[in-house]
Amino acid sequence: MHDGPLVNRTVVITGAARGLGAALARDLARRGARLALLGHEREALEEVARSVPVPALGEEVDVTDGAGLCRAARRVRAALGPASVVVANAGIAEGGPFAASDPDRWRRVIDVNLTGSALTARAFLPDLRETAGYYLQVASLASCAAAPMMSAYCASKAGVEAFAHALRAEEAHHGVAVGIAYMNWTDTDMIRAADRYRALRELRGHMPPPARRVHSVERVTARLARAVEDRRTAVYVPGWLRLAQVSRAALPALVLRASRRRLNALAAAGVPLGDTGLLGAGGRADEAAADTGAGPGGRPPG
Repeated sequence: MHDGPLVNRTVVITGAARGLGAALARDLARRGARLALLGHEREALEEVARSVPVPALGEEVDVTDGAGLCRAARRVRAALGPASVVVANAGIAEGGPFAASDPDRWRRVIDVNLTGSALTARAFLPDLRETAGYYLQVASLASCAAAPMMSAYCASKAGVEAFAHALRAEEAHHGVAVGIAYMNWTDTDMIRAADRYRALRELRGHMPPPARRVHSVERVTARLARAVEDRRTAVYVPGWLRLAQVSRAALPALVLRASRRRLNALAAAGVPLGDTGLLGAGGRADEAAADTGAGPGGRPPG
């Protein structure tokens, strides 16, 4: 690609070793962006970097490590130039009732998804102000409609939505634009792992047909990439999620009615409703980092 708003611009993506982050990196590379890929799993990050036809840098860092993120930001600037775009995509999830959840793991979901997004913004805001850049916060339908058995994830996604709204208002006069990506179920290893638990699978399966559909990573990343090019305030994948915004007040009662019936039926059938642990390969990578490192919260330094 020889023309376009992202050509020779530096784009930072967190959670870029796999799934949505890696797929988005490849899409943005086709649009000419230079890439800084942040996350756990150095080898996977470097493999993604080698797979794209543009300058790309893999940086192993824990997004809850503010000092590590600042060091990564300096290395990105030195290698690729100041960031014009930052996509706060890193996230983990666990399933199960809040009462049965492990307190430390529940807190870790909040730390990665919410605090990690804020620390990412803090580390790269000097660059974004310099470039009049764009920060895209990956949120979820869970930002608008909290679901049972996913309390930490839903709380974190509601939090990042509020954070992004506040950041947008604060940074507009510096020329920094802030967008929020609202997405429904996407075919990543996190969702596939959740579907291996009958309770989570059936809760999703009893949602209305449009709401329970799983969308391909390629479809989602194409929409996100266009949102980055256009510096959109909000992007919805699929588009009907816009309706969730105008019907937010009614959603909790609808979720309550549906989940009460389903959870009662699952409990009566003897279906386990315990804690799932962190879901998918991304969750396992986060736990592995905790086991091997000595950074904040037992994580490795960035």
